[in-house]
Amino acid sequence: MKAMIFAAGLGTRFKPWTDRHPKALAMVNNKSLLQRNIEYLQEYGIYDVVVNVHHFADQVIEAVQNNNGWGSNIVISDEREELLETGGGLLKAQTFLQGTEPFITLNADILTDLPLNDLLIFHKKNKAFISLGISNRLSTRNFLFNEFKRLCGWENSNSGEKRIVIQHQTLYPMAYSCVAVFEPSIFELIPQQGKFSLTETYLSLAKEFPIVGYEYNNGRFIDVGKPESVDLAEKMFPVI
Repeated sequence: MKAMIFAAGLGTRFKPWTDRHPKALAMVNNKSLLQRNIEYLQEYGIYDVVVNVHHFADQVIEAVQNNNGWGSNIVISDEREELLETGGGLLKAQTFLQGTEPFITLNADILTDLPLNDLLIFHKKNKAFISLGISNRLSTRNFLFNEFKRLCGWENSNSGEKRIVIQHQTLYPMAYSCVAVFEPSIFELIPQQGKFSLTETYLSLAKEFPIVGYEYNNGRFIDVGKPESVDLAEKMFPVI
């Protein structure tokens, strides 16, 4: 199985570190976020990983080379010419990810212990096209699901923006854990091009294809999006 780690972002919330470094190399208990996510994938036997780069791309490439990919086969998807966001980044990495097996995506600045083996079992059992890791934690931006955990829409509680793609009497807001499983046929069906978010792709395809949520509430999850979140991350993810 293969995976993609999204590590190209500008990390504007993580200043001043990101004035000189990529956020993916921010340290949590003496390990970078990137290394921790590579090792997380290794726990489930996933050693073939593509990492996209843009902001201080040379530093990420150097870290991967100097550490021999931390034991994994790391392929770099170079977005130095243009930052493509998650959707465009996934599409650019198509050559590496395409094949006959599902693949996994995750964000470099997210740390979680969501069990990938259970997520994959769930994905296959539900014959899903895309399976999204979700939880009921507090968030201002949520995906909306019906009682069968099928994706029906999205909302931003701060702005009031809401998009419903499948009408349903009761919809349940759930926070996205930034871990997903895709069927490889996704590349034949993505309607967007260029620079775009995967959220747009999910909402474009949800009505026709089963995009479902795997709920995981009892484990560890943290968005290491701001410098002040590092202290909490270090308490949640101690050195082993």
